[in-house]
Amino acid sequence: MPMSKPKTFEEAMARLQTLLEALQDEATPLDEAVKLYAEAAGLLAFCHGALADAQLKIGQIDADLAKQMPSGEPIP
Repeated sequence: MPMSKPKTFEEAMARLQTLLEALQDEATPLDEAVKLYAEAAGLLAFCHGALADAQLKIGQIDADLAKQMPSGEPIP
């Protein structure tokens, strides 16, 4: 059964693992495999977006921290 939009990155990754297992199972019919693949593509897009958002947040935190550090000191 297709998953509704995941609430978290971790939820999406867990579902992707389940889909991968089903796609690797030779008993999965082709039409079902195509549906699973489409669901996996949507989950990958969700995960990519979540990682991009996290990267932006981390970059902002680093920039804010750099402003607070005395000049020339590396960020720990």
